[in-house]
Amino acid sequence: MSDKIVRSEAEWRDQLTAEEYHVTREHGTERAFTGALDKQYEDGTYHCICCDAPLFSSETKFDSGSGWPSFYDKLEGEMVGESQDNSFMMRRTEVHCTRCDAHLGHVFPDGPAPTGLRYCINSVSLSFRDAQD
Repeated sequence: MSDKIVRSEAEWRDQLTAEEYHVTREHGTERAFTGALDKQYEDGTYHCICCDAPLFSSETKFDSGSGWPSFYDKLEGEMVGESQDNSFMMRRTEVHCTRCDAHLGHVFPDGPAPTGLRYCINSVSLSFRDAQD
């Protein structure tokens, strides 16, 4: 894993938009079907909006109908971590960037083969890098 990135609340607020800050630093969620990357299907890689760590490949992206970008697998390595989220009287598995602790979304066991997983990720927690670049 790359070096851990730690910034103050003020530094994160300077770097991120209000919505990006709310989702990634305060564990918020963008409204379904509003994210710019939900219907993005070009070839490339999805990176953490906070620290630019590579997280997901377009090769594993699929349309889950949930209104958020969905992937059936993460990139190899240790950049996507998991923790238990018991908020809102639900038991879910939160996913976060291990490099900077940005909240990304959640992972559910209802995805397609070959993993059976659905990484349901907030668009604002990601940046997209086209494979052509």
